[in-house]
Amino acid sequence: MSLDWVPREHGKKDHSRYGSEHWGTEAPCVVYEKKPLKDPKGNVVEGLFVSWIQLNNPAQYNSYTTEMVKGVVAGFENASTDREVVAAVFTGAGPMAFCTGGNTKEYSEYYSKRPEEYGAYMELFNNMVDSILMCKKPVICRVNGMRVAGGQEIGLACDIAVSSDLAIFGQAGPRHGSAPVGGSSDFLPWFLTAEDAMWNCISCEMWSAYKMKMKNMISKVVPVLKDENGEWLRNPQIITDTYVKDGEIVYGEFKTGDEFKKARAFVYDKLKKDEYDFSLLDAEVDKIVWTFANLFPGCLMMSVDGVRNKKKFFWDQSKNSNRHWLATNMMGEAFLGFGAFNTKKITGADTIDFLKCRKLIAEGALVNEDFMEQVLGKPK
Repeated sequence: MSLDWVPREHGKKDHSRYGSEHWGTEAPCVVYEKKPLKDPKGNVVEGLFVSWIQLNNPAQYNSYTTEMVKGVVAGFENASTDREVVAAVFTGAGPMAFCTGGNTKEYSEYYSKRPEEYGAYMELFNNMVDSILMCKKPVICRVNGMRVAGGQEIGLACDIAVSSDLAIFGQAGPRHGSAPVGGSSDFLPWFLTAEDAMWNCISCEMWSAYKMKMKNMISKVVPVLKDENGEWLRNPQIITDTYVKDGEIVYGEFKTGDEFKKARAFVYDKLKKDEYDFSLLDAEVDKIVWTFANLFPGCLMMSVDGVRNKKKFFWDQSKNSNRHWLATNMMGEAFLGFGAFNTKKITGADTIDFLKCRKLIAEGALVNEDFMEQVLGKPK
């Protein structure tokens, strides 16, 4: 029996909260693009799409400005409510970086010593993480390069990550005047052992993509460089064999000394000449999206949210109080840390004199402009 006699409104309503006002094409900006869904043979599936949200600020390693944060929020909100979209892909422009966190130039020159302004900015940042965790589409982090500091945190908020083997991962906060309380201190203890999470948060040590895979922090690592014969070349900066170091079995460690410098020079020369190939990385993204497309959408998102909720629980416990601490911190250590990083071309140093700082504190010195002048670098 047909139910055509029951009155129904036809068509579909637009549930988008944002238009295109927060997206652009000229860096620094966020680029939002709906790409057609393709099957494993490369055939376009009519009427279905994948939302790509790309951080486009390659000159500053895809660090996000205030306007870019708004663009990310808008991107995930639109992907979430667009019924044509199967999944969202979060990535960066170029081969150097996915994202290195907040824009340190903006932090240093505008937000430092303006705690209320930075508090408002952190409200936007919190909204950005929330928009990822609340997106009603699975979110893939396509790690095209460095995923560091706030970039690591927004990457960890995503559901699945696939990475270029040139990428590095880690935090920068305690070295540059902040703390990884924009997600890493919430997510990492859930992913790693307590001690691994602690060390990753506080040491500012960079981990290779291979080490991240070994720690089960990302799903897949693929090469993006080729040798002179056109064969895929694994990252030459990394020791990709298992070996024993200080009595521990390790994998994916960086080479050292001249061997590392030579390998790094080779890699950077390749990247500067645009001699890289993301085809394997994009193939992995496509493979994951095709898996999502062939599942019940409601059951898929219930499953995704069932896992996400654990991350979201810890994030929600601390995000508001962390916002206030980060704002207050802009009056002291953040002013010094971001100021030192922002003036490194003038002083030759991207950090303060930590030992001098500790000695002054031990002496009970006031943290005033004289204190700050003593620990900041001097013009060369």
